[in-house]
Amino acid sequence: MYKTHIERWKKAVAEKGKYPTYKLLADLIEQDIESGSLQPQDKIPTMRDLAEALAVNYSTVSRAYTEARKRGLIETVTGAGTFAKGKVPAIKPSLAPYELTMNMVIEPAIPTLIEEVKDVAFSTISQNELYKLFRYQEHGGNPHTKEQVKIHLLNKVPDAALEQLVLSQGVHQILTALLTQLCDDHQVICVDSLTYPGIKSSAAQLGKRLHSLERDNDGPTASSFEDACRTHDVAALYINPTMHNPTCTSISRSRREALADVALRHNVQIIEDDVYEPLANSPLPSFAMLAPQLTFYVSSLSKCFSPGVRFGFVACPTKRQAEHTNGALRSLNVMTTPMMEMMVCNWLRQGTVKRMIQSVQREANARQQIIQQELKGIPLNMADNAFHFWLKFPKQVDWHPAELAIDLRTQGISAVASMAFATDNHPPHAMRICFGGPFNREDIREQMVKLKETLMQPAHLTQTRY
Repeated sequence: MYKTHIERWKKAVAEKGKYPTYKLLADLIEQDIESGSLQPQDKIPTMRDLAEALAVNYSTVSRAYTEARKRGLIETVTGAGTFAKGKVPAIKPSLAPYELTMNMVIEPAIPTLIEEVKDVAFSTISQNELYKLFRYQEHGGNPHTKEQVKIHLLNKVPDAALEQLVLSQGVHQILTALLTQLCDDHQVICVDSLTYPGIKSSAAQLGKRLHSLERDNDGPTASSFEDACRTHDVAALYINPTMHNPTCTSISRSRREALADVALRHNVQIIEDDVYEPLANSPLPSFAMLAPQLTFYVSSLSKCFSPGVRFGFVACPTKRQAEHTNGALRSLNVMTTPMMEMMVCNWLRQGTVKRMIQSVQREANARQQIIQQELKGIPLNMADNAFHFWLKFPKQVDWHPAELAIDLRTQGISAVASMAFATDNHPPHAMRICFGGPFNREDIREQMVKLKETLMQPAHLTQTRY
């Protein structure tokens, strides 16, 4: 263990105030493991040596090590000493190209949190009758899970009743169901000129037409939405207002109000895709608050907990519309998976989801500091707690975004060119970079160094790779 650790810990102990010293020491061990400065099998000082180095009581260090062991941070080997257990090892990323086009949530390498997620999952199976989890269940989700969703994830739709809530296996199925339900063949869906690629693919699959709205730095303009409503038969507005994918911007209150006003005057339904809101903790009102009689509020756990936990939900404007949405979803997936839904219910009830979100937020902001350091001088849009950013190419860059994205993905960097998001055939000279997934901070630093080097290198010098 390095002298720098001891010096930093000593300073933290001296400045701790009333916070218990033993808990602080355990916290410091956890922070160093999370940051990667303490690696698996790094030796920890003996209790006596650490007590002497920090000028604290032996009993205090003993309690600290006991606390750290409880958290799964360290282990003591008889006759050898005490060692950091380190992060739960992730497979060194050799991700497929498909995965590198996805906006993957950060995977916090916190042993206690990972154990909690597993423990709740195991207890869900062990404490329930097996065949109960194997049976068909109520369409649209069971009331117990809906109640937990309402308590923990629906703060932006405070007046929604359980009868208005429909559960599903992820947001994408909900969007497909809503396009089927809300839009006739002769109608159009209004979307941002930069939008989630999933809505583009669903619309294409269903033969639904999208109408691109002009955007500025605050999202789709109300004037372009107004013009669309006057000149087209608009079925709905699809909007991703918080931590927008791909630009990472959140639409201002005034713009939300202006767009909602247009929808209300023209009686246009709103599909509000708010999957990033649990991370954002935004004080801004949702469209479900501004136009509750028109808004289908959609979210999931994919961007704040895990994309592998296929769980999403929609709060519909009325009970009747919830019944229609449920009917459309039944034709797509019959029902949610009972075992997964019960796990989600327990993860929500016991606070596991909340703790995961907080860990993702902390790690996202730590990684953002690294990105700001390594990409200093390059124009990019980021938001607090986000794990993606929008990279605008400097004028001197001669890369085509699609070519650069391919090159970066061969280097293990999650890059998606603007064309994937464009709905107006005029993609900007930009791309989305994701810094989530199974990486640590040093991986992110290495990726950003590669990104800057590649971005600033003339494109023709790399063509030999292909």
